[in-house]
Amino acid sequence: MANIPENLRYSKDHEWVSVDGDIATIGVTDYAQHSLGDVVYVDLPRVGDSFATHEAFGSVESVKAVSEIFTPVAGEVTEVNDGLNDAPESVNTDPYGAGWMLKVKMTNPNEADGMMSAVEYEEYLNASE
Repeated sequence: MANIPENLRYSKDHEWVSVDGDIATIGVTDYAQHSLGDVVYVDLPRVGDSFATHEAFGSVESVKAVSEIFTPVAGEVTEVNDGLNDAPESVNTDPYGAGWMLKVKMTNPNEADGMMSAVEYEEYLNASE
C-alpha cells in the first residue's frame, strides 16, 4: 500500500500539499511516483510564476512516460526544488521530503482545506483500483 502521511492534503491528480501559513509546499504522492516509475527529469516553473488551481505547472519524465503535474492550489511560486535538477530520483526515493517540487504563496490560504485528507485519499485510491 502507498505511504500516505496524515499531516498532508491530497488531490485527485495525486499531488500532496503541506501548508505553513499561506505557503503550500507541493509534490507528487508515493502512489504517483510508483505509477511513474524511475524519474529521470523534472521540469519546474520559475519563481514568480503564477498558477490557477489545477493548472499544469511542469512535468515529470520517467522511463515510462512524461506526465504533467498540476497545482492543487492557486498562487505564486516562491521557491522551486533545484535539487531535483541533479537528483530527480528523489521524487521516487523521498516523495514527501527531498522530492518536494515547489512552494507557492496561496491566493486563498484556506483552499487546501477543500483537498482530501489522508483517509479520504486512501479511500479514493482503493475505489479506483
